[in-house]
Order: sequence, then structure tokens, then C-alpha cells
Amino acid sequence: MEIKSKGKTMKDDSTDNQPFEKEKVYQWITQLTNMETRENALLELGKKREIVPDLATMLWHSFGAIAALLQEIVSVYPALNPATLSPHQSNRVCNALALLQCVASHQETRSEFLAANIPLFLYPFLQSTSTSKTRPFEYLRLTSLGVIGALVKTDEQQVISFLLATEIIPLCLRIMESGSDLSKTVATFILQKILLDETGLNYICQTYDRFSHVAMILGKMVVSLSKESSPRLLKHVIRCYLRLSDNPRAREALRNCLPAQLKDDTFQTILDNDKSSRQWLIQLLKNLEREPEQ
Repeated sequence: MEIKSKGKTMKDDSTDNQPFEKEKVYQWITQLTNMETRENALLELGKKREIVPDLATMLWHSFGAIAALLQEIVSVYPALNPATLSPHQSNRVCNALALLQCVASHQETRSEFLAANIPLFLYPFLQSTSTSKTRPFEYLRLTSLGVIGALVKTDEQQVISFLLATEIIPLCLRIMESGSDLSKTVATFILQKILLDETGLNYICQTYDRFSHVAMILGKMVVSLSKESSPRLLKHVIRCYLRLSDNPRAREALRNCLPAQLKDDTFQTILDNDKSSRQWLIQLLKNLEREPEQ
């Protein structure tokens, strides 16, 4: 980047610093493999993940780096049950998870990330909803959901296929039912992204048990949102319902089980301020009025 000043052209300092920065980044990546230097390296690399565009590939192709991040994750499993996770442990693991999110988000490393089954290492943190609702656990859950959220945000078929072969849907549904507002929002976003994929929609609507579990949790959320509103969460819930209504069998079932609060003016104030949510709800209700297919 160049900055013009008083008729002259000066180079931005950040360009000059790039070789030095990269050297430092490689140094921190190397330090991940040493238990004594790992904590500081996690912290420093975490600060750089938005700035260094190829950090994901640097991490993935550096000897021992990913293994070190997984070691950090596995090391706190014993603290999940019984619930003894400390804030310090949680922060440290979340720094490792943030770097894994960087790898999950990058086009060049995403396929290998999935092929190595790395998301499965995060699932124990998502299963801990009933174990503890304290801040260290919630932070861990939210950061883990962020990694899965980064994967589904890419709208790639291979991501959805991978997730459908795992227990991600029941895990998300459990969080949608009993997590914090933020965790519920990210978990519902993940479900929404799965539903928006044709394979995901067909998977959920394939059996009555799968569909009814999803519909039951969404229904509970609508009732809960009518008492304690969250516009962002409501938006994702409505979008999930709208997508379900694209499936003929699900549409038929929704005619009988769509919560009354989505048919009356319970959410009128929120919808007046959110055009897309309002349009989605109008379309959902129109879909449900459509004549059943013969």
C-alpha cells in the first residue's frame, strides 16, 4: 500500500515489515511444539490470524504445529467431567481453537482439515451443555461452534456431507435448546446452513424422527423468544422454518405444528425493524397455505 504526502509517494511501513513479520510468525509456529513456549506462541499467533493471509497454510505445513493444537484440545478433556475447567485453561484452548478456525476457513487447507477429521476433536466441548454453564465452558462452546460455523459459511458440499456423517445436528439442537443466547444463535446458524443445502434438507426430512426433533426444538425456541426476544436468533429460526417448508412432507407437518406466535403479531415489533425476517415469514406462511401435493 502506498501513501501520498505533499506530492511525494511513501511506502506504508507495513510493507517494509512483512519479511520481519513472517519470520516472527514462523518462529511462533515453531514454538508451538515446545510446551514451555507454546502458550505465548498461541497468544501471539492469535493476534496475527486476521493480518497474515497465509497463516492457515503456514500452520498446516509446519511440522508438529497442528498436532500441538490438537494436544492443547485433548489436554482439557479430563476437565469436562467432572466440570473443573478453569478460566486460564479455557482461554488457552480457545486460542488454539481460533487458529484451527483459521485453517478451517482457508480454501487451501479446508479439505485436508476435514479429511483429518479435526472437527470431531471439538465435539466433546459441544456435548458439555449439561455439564456446566459457567463462563469458561460457555467460551469454549462458543469458540468451538465458531470453527464449525466457519466451515458451513463456505457453502461447500463436502463440508455438509462431512457434518451429516457426524453427530453435529443433535449437538446443535441440544445447544439451541439450552445454550446461551450467543451459542444458540451460532448453533441455529449452523443448522440453517445445513438445511439450505439440498442434501442437508433431504437428510433432515428423510425420517419423521429427525424432522420432529428439529421442529420440536424450533418450536420451543419460538415460545422462549416470545418471552425474551433476540432479533438475530429469531431471524435464523424463521429461515430454518422457511427452508423446511420447501420439502413437501415437512410442509404438510408444519401446517399442524408451526407455533401460533409466528402466525399472530407476537413478533410484530421485531419484524417491523427487520425487512428480511418479515419477508421470510410472509413467504413461509404463503408456502403453508399452498395446496398439498397429490
